[in-house]
Formats: sequence, structure tokens, C-alpha cells
Amino acid sequence: MSDDKRFPEIDRLIGRYPQLLESREQIKDGYLLLESCFSENGKLLTAGNGGSAADACHIAGELMKSFRKPRPVPSDFKKKLEATDPATGEELAATLERGLPVVPLVSQFALSTAYANDVSPEGIFAQQVYALGSPGDVLLAISTSGNSENVVRAAVAAKAAGLGVISLTGESGGRLRSFSDVAVTVPESETFLVQELHLPIYHCWCAMLEDRFF
Repeated sequence: MSDDKRFPEIDRLIGRYPQLLESREQIKDGYLLLESCFSENGKLLTAGNGGSAADACHIAGELMKSFRKPRPVPSDFKKKLEATDPATGEELAATLERGLPVVPLVSQFALSTAYANDVSPEGIFAQQVYALGSPGDVLLAISTSGNSENVVRAAVAAKAAGLGVISLTGESGGRLRSFSDVAVTVPESETFLVQELHLPIYHCWCAMLEDRFF
């Protein structure tokens, strides 16, 4: 175990999944890039295919609402809600939760199918990165092989547009490694085994980000 005690959540993760010890620094660096992004009011874009597409949406679900702890809205916003409409505002003030901005690019069905049909299926994520991304945002590019063409092209577009790029891949890192600020590779190569290690990594990040911001 590392002597760095600043990240106990990562150490607990590795306690459950000892094979991730060799990925510890990558996991830490990925968290730090996400923390920096959200600290500067940036947003996270997520992309992947198949099971990784599900992971891209799963992350949004954990960050845009409560994960492990309550996230009530600030009192000043509660007052604004109630002033806007006393009945509805009171209910919203009691039920809304603070979140971090995440855009799962896989959820844009009309846009992605239109772009795939009219232009190029390989560019569906890159187009969204170009249209939605701003310098300081982060793209989380998920590919078990590291070679998914539409995800690689999204990373290229992100780097060109000034976004940070975190990749989640299998042990080789694939082509994505070359376009990543942080390449988190896990010590598996078979798709389902890689995915089984991706989930606890991003759950760890979600827990750490919730502790940091809420």
C-alpha cells in the first residue's frame, strides 16, 4: 500500500480489489483532474460503447444527484424557489439535490444517429465534444480495448479543444493512451473483466468527489 495517506478511499478500493494496486497512481491522478475541473466550474463529458456506454450514463447518475450522502440545496436557493412559487418552490426546496455537471454523450440519440447517418458514425462523440466542450472541461473516454474509433476521435477532438482527457481502458491502453492526460489501465484484457474493474474505480471517484464538494 502506498505511503500517501491523503486518499483513504483509494486505499479502501485497493483493499477490495488488490489487483488495482498497480493502477493506484493513475486512479489518484484521474481524481485530481476531475477535482480540478469541477473546482473551476467545468463539466465532465463521458463516452463509451456498449457496456461502457452504460458506465458513461451510470457515472452521470452518481454525480448529478446524491451518491452516499444528502446534498440539500443551499438556503439562499431555497428562498428563491419559494419566492418564485410558494407551493411548488417549497416542494422543490425539499427535494432537489446539488449535483456536479456531467453530460453522457451516449444519451443524445437523435443527434448521434443523425450525425452517423449524414456524416460519419466514427465522429458522433467528437462532434459533441467540439460543440459542447470548453477549455477546462474533462472528457472521460471509456473503452475496454482503448481502440474504439469513435471514442479515440472524441479524445483527439477534446485535446485539440483544450479539454482534459481521462481514459479508462484495459491493460494495453490502446490508442487512447496517446491522447490522455491520465490513462487508467486495469490489469485485464477480456472485455467483461475490464468492465468489472472500471465500475469500482469510477464509484471511488464519485465518492471522493462527493466528499470534496458536498
